[in-house]
Order: sequence, then C-alpha cells, then structure tokens
Amino acid sequence: MKQSKRAGIKDVAELAGVSNMTVSRVLNGTVKVSEEKRKAVLTAVEKLDYKPDLAARRLGGNKSYMLGLLYQDLDISYVSKFLLNALKSSRDQGFHLIPNEIDGDIEKSLSSVVDLIEITRIDGLILLPPVSDNQQIIDVLKKHQTPFVRITPDSHFDLSPYICIDDYMVGYKMTEHLINLGHKKVAHIMGNTKQGTSHLRCQGFVDALHTNHLSAPEEFIVEGTYTFDSGVEAAKKLLNLANRPSAIFASNDEMAAAVILVANNLGIAIPEQLSVAGVDDAQLAVTLSPNLTTIKQPIAQMAELAVKLLAKGADNLKMKERISTAIS
Repeated sequence: MKQSKRAGIKDVAELAGVSNMTVSRVLNGTVKVSEEKRKAVLTAVEKLDYKPDLAARRLGGNKSYMLGLLYQDLDISYVSKFLLNALKSSRDQGFHLIPNEIDGDIEKSLSSVVDLIEITRIDGLILLPPVSDNQQIIDVLKKHQTPFVRITPDSHFDLSPYICIDDYMVGYKMTEHLINLGHKKVAHIMGNTKQGTSHLRCQGFVDALHTNHLSAPEEFIVEGTYTFDSGVEAAKKLLNLANRPSAIFASNDEMAAAVILVANNLGIAIPEQLSVAGVDDAQLAVTLSPNLTTIKQPIAQMAELAVKLLAKGADNLKMKERISTAIS
C-alpha cells in the first residue's frame, strides 16, 4: 500500500490561500501577520496534519528549535508532571525539549549546561525550583546570552521572566480550610527550607492561625525537604507527641502521603482522628484512600506558558505571570 505524501509548507500555503513566506512567519512567530491569515494558516496546518521539518527550519535561520529544562530531582511528582507537560507543549510549538538534571556536583552541572548551550545552540531554558535561584547557573546563562524563564523563584525578580503561584495564600487558604473543619490543633510540615516557597507557605499557615485566634506550639512546625522520606520522619515526630495535632498541613502531596502512611501504621484513623492536607494535586492525591485534601497547583498551565514564552523568542521575554490555585 502506497503511503500518502507528507504535507509540505507549499501545501499549507495553497490551502490557506497565502504565500509560503506567510506560512513561515505564522509558524515561527517572528513577524506579525493579520489575524485572518494567521487563522487560515493554523486551520490548514491542522487539516493537513502538517509537521515542520526541524532540520530545514534550523538551516533556514538562527534558531535551533531546541529548548532546555533544568531541574533538581527533589519533588519527583512535581518535576515529572512539569516535564511531561513541557514536552507536550514544546511539541505543539514545533520545538524539542531537552531535560538536564542539576545535582550536587555543581562544577559538573555547570559544564553540562555550557555543553547544552554550545552544542545544541539552545533557544532558551526553563529553570525549575530550586535551580531557578542558583546564581551560578544564572551567571552562565547571562554570560552566554541565553534566554531563560524561571519557575517560582525566591528573589531577584528583575533577572528574567518568571511564573509563580501565590505560595503565601496557598499556606493561608489550606490552613483556614482545616480550621473551618473545626480543627484547633493544626501542625505544618515545611518543604525545603532553602526554598522561599516553603517559608511563604509556612508564613501563610502561621498567619491563618493568628487570624483565627489560634497558634501552633514550636513542635508543631517540622522541616521536610519535599520528599516522601522526609515526610515520614516529620510525621513520626508530630504523631508521637503527647499532645499530637488533629490536622497536619504538609507543603506538598509527597509529604502528605507520608503522613497518611505513618498514621495508618500507628493506628490513627483518617479523617476521624486526623485530617491531612497537601499541595500540588498530584495523582497520588486521588489514589490514596481516603483521598487527600490538596491545593491544585496548575503545573500544566505553568509549563505551557513557560514554553510559549521561550518559543516566542528573547525579544518577547518581558513578562511575569502569577497563576491562581484552588483546593480540591
């Protein structure tokens, strides 16, 4: 059986009733065209299932159509969800995405970033926390004049475009939710204390208690690192207290899941004797029994926006985004 011919840019132009150059401009986003022509081109692309030839595009200009994502594997569910959505969005935008882990060996990591920039001629990079605040990485990107978008940075917000949620309100709203359920003894497991988001969520927790004329004893705030294992250790400390909490708000779903495990092992019934809440709306939130109360972090939306910002090019990187969240 003879395979159907793959659609080319000429086919898209003919169907849309525009020139080849107009099709190229719409797909590359380099020059503005009328909304009417843009819609015609995109409709033709969809009808013909047109997929640009990456090699030809690279030869035809100064773009590599490659994006990079720098991450540190601390919160597995967060990184995985962001990566999968960034891969999909990159594909939709006609780009390839290259993930690159930043580990404890900073010299090796810096070398890998330089290779990524110089060998692939990367068009831009997405920096996940805590890499988004790594000054050594940022200095390398600035030195090589590589565009980058940071996800939930802690400081220096004028360095680059960034995308974040309101982490203070995350802590405040979730704590308020637990208080409204009737809890007066609410504890908190912080995330990685080297990340500003952890402190913002903790401050929201403290302020929500204060607003409702409550307070948490010092032992009710325990440090974690956003990992399941750190959640287990934190939960053991909290649930073995003589005056243990009736509710625990963990700074992410991984640690919240760990609380449920420890509670089950200690024979503490959920939610009859203990309410547990997390952040991220990870898949495990609905696979646990009972389901975990969590605040939905719009990771897919953040990933899509980061890719779109970089795909538009360095000249368009002049914005910041704050995205809302909701309890589920």
